[in-house]
Amino acid sequence: MTNPHDPTVLPTGIPAPQDDGAARHLAGLMLPSVPLPATNGTQIDLSRLTGRTVVYIYPRTGVPGQSPPDGWDAIPGARGCTPQSCAFRDHFAELKGLGVAHLYGLSTQDTDYQREAIERLHLPFPILSDAALTLARAIRLPTFTVAGMTLLKRMALVIEDGVIAKVFYPVFPPDKNAAEVIAWLQASK
Repeated sequence: MTNPHDPTVLPTGIPAPQDDGAARHLAGLMLPSVPLPATNGTQIDLSRLTGRTVVYIYPRTGVPGQSPPDGWDAIPGARGCTPQSCAFRDHFAELKGLGVAHLYGLSTQDTDYQREAIERLHLPFPILSDAALTLARAIRLPTFTVAGMTLLKRMALVIEDGVIAKVFYPVFPPDKNAAEVIAWLQASK
């Protein structure tokens, strides 16, 4: 029997998010210059990266043994950040083979919190922090609020030379997001 607060396991019956139209404006958008701190100690400006970049965006990673915010599992699209990250980890080599020059996770958690997830989950790529919501506000990323935290709704972006080429939104189930991105990359060769 699994612990109901095990962030690596998606419980059955979690609600699927519906497309609320909050990401429709993103496809074709040229990213503004917004440097974000990364877990590898660098500052990453997505607008300045050349080639193909994939950024998967998630609300917040959980920590084993710590309960999520009250009502977390009832929020459509909230649960599944750790499985989403693990799927991108597991498909990292395949994404690179499909021409992805840069892969990042992105959340509003601070870099120290994110470093714990990087180490625990053995992620071979950095996670970016938008704790001040600078990028979220600049490009109007969809958010939600719970327990006093403003969090990003789950999505993935394929960025080509600073322009958003593809938006995956809403994402469900989160553990299949990497495979969905791979399928799109294969089809768009």
